[in-house]
Amino acid sequence: MERLIDLRSDTLTKPTEKMRRAMYEAEVGDDVYGEDPTINRLEELAAEKVGMEKALFVPSGTMGNQIAVMAHTERGDEIILESEAHIYYYEVGGITALAGVQPRLVPGKHGIVNKEDIEKVLRSKNIHYPETKLICLENTHNRGGGTITPLETMEKIKGLGIEKGISVHLDGARVFNASTALQVDVKDIIKHVDSVMFCLSKGLCAPVGSIIAGKADWIEKAKKYRKMLGGGMRQAGILAAAGILSITDMVDRLAEDHENAAKLAKGLSEVNKITIDLSTVQTNIVAFSIEKTDMQAPAFSNQLKKRGILANPIGPERIRMVTHNDVNADDIDSTLDTIKSMV
Repeated sequence: MERLIDLRSDTLTKPTEKMRRAMYEAEVGDDVYGEDPTINRLEELAAEKVGMEKALFVPSGTMGNQIAVMAHTERGDEIILESEAHIYYYEVGGITALAGVQPRLVPGKHGIVNKEDIEKVLRSKNIHYPETKLICLENTHNRGGGTITPLETMEKIKGLGIEKGISVHLDGARVFNASTALQVDVKDIIKHVDSVMFCLSKGLCAPVGSIIAGKADWIEKAKKYRKMLGGGMRQAGILAAAGILSITDMVDRLAEDHENAAKLAKGLSEVNKITIDLSTVQTNIVAFSIEKTDMQAPAFSNQLKKRGILANPIGPERIRMVTHNDVNADDIDSTLDTIKSMV
C-alpha cells in the first residue's frame, strides 16, 4: 500500500520505538492510590519542566482544560476567551455543561488578544452580572494558524488578572512549539499564568495524555475533578513512560517541524490560486485559502486524499496542514507538487 502523507494534525504522531520499549518495561501501580511510580516521575518532571509546584497527568487535553476551568471557577461565573479558542470552539460545550460557566468572547487577531481587548469586556460589580473568575489564553493558537502570543502580551494580561483578582489559565496544548519558535525556556511563557495544560500526544509523540500544572493546592482540587470526569486511571504508568520521553527527548526536534511548515508555506505562496498569509506560519500549522480555485475546501481535501495526501478543511475555502515527526522534507516536496498539479 502506498504511504499516505498525513498532514491533518500532529495528533497523528506514532510513538517512537524508544517509547514503545519504555511502555513495555514501565514500572506500574495504582495511580488513583498515588502508587504508580512512573506516573509520579512524569508529574514531578512535568512540574519542574514548566516551573509549577505540581502537575497532574490527564487522559486528554480537552479533559485537562475542562478540569482547569472547573477548578478555577464556580457555577454561574463568567470566563473570558478569545472568540475562536479551542476551549470554546472544540470542546463540546464542556465549560457550560460541566463547569456551568458563561463564556465571554473577545475577538483576537489571528487568535491573539491583548490586555486592552480584555479590559473592555470586564464587568463592574453589579447584582445582575456574573463574576468574572478566569481568563483563558491559548498559545500557540490552533485556529489562528499556530500563532504565538508574545510574552509581553501575556505579562500584561497576567498583571490585569492580579489587579482584578482573576486567574489566568493557558491552553498550552502546543506551548513547546511556542517556546521552540521564540527560543526561550518554556518556563518564560508559563510564568505569566496561574495554570497550564500541555499535550504530550501532539508534536511530542506520546500515544495518549496531557499534563495540567499549577499550585499544589489547586492540583489537589483538580485531581478530584479528574476523578469526577472518569480520568482517574489505574496502572497508567504504561502511558506515562512515553510521556517522560516526550518531555526529555522530543522537545528539541520540534524545530524540524517548524522548518517543514515554513517550507510548505513558502511553496504554497508560489502556487497560482493559493492564498496564504506567511506571517501566521510561526510554528507547525499552515492554513491557506483556496478561494481563487473552483473548489470548496471539502472537495479540495478529497482530491488530495485521492492523491495520497490527507489535510483538513477548516472552513468553506480554507485548508489546514500540520507538520509533525512522521512528515519529512520529501513529503513536503510531494505535497507541493501535488497541489501545483491540482490547481
